[in-house]
Amino acid sequence: MDRCETPIRVAIGSMNPAKIEAVRLAVLVAWPEAELIPLSVGSGVREMPMTDREGQSGALARALAARQAADADLGLGLEGAVNESPEGLMLTNWVVAVSRDGRKSLASGGGFVLPELIAREIRAGAELGPIMDRITGRADSKQQQGAAGYLTRGVVPRTLCFQVGVGLALAPFLRPELYAARP
Repeated sequence: MDRCETPIRVAIGSMNPAKIEAVRLAVLVAWPEAELIPLSVGSGVREMPMTDREGQSGALARALAARQAADADLGLGLEGAVNESPEGLMLTNWVVAVSRDGRKSLASGGGFVLPELIAREIRAGAELGPIMDRITGRADSKQQQGAAGYLTRGVVPRTLCFQVGVGLALAPFLRPELYAARP
């Protein structure tokens, strides 16, 4: 894989350790000398985004705010969300990358159907993090393996879900010649 050797500053719109680690794992493959700057910024959406669109909007707001606050070359926003589907309530995650010159990229690290007993509580207005804290008996589970990690017995921890999303969101910045081409 080709690497971009120019050191860059990457602002991360979160102080969540799982999200920061996801960015570190993805970004440093492309830019080993990148400076990562985690920042606490708002998403402008509910604590538990209830649609994919709301999750995407939150990720975009975080990416823009972080990039601007750090005067970074690239801003990354990461946002978990839920979305109703015919199969049940899906847990999804969204990543937006925004460059200094205004280019944007949206990606997802995947999604899966939550157990109905968890979905019922979320539909009633609860946030996933506290639900998982109660189920797992651990505090701040969303800053660790998260719902995905717990429900898959560690096969797919939260960091991996977001790492995939970050990597996919970087594609237009790693292969700009292909994304700039118009049909």
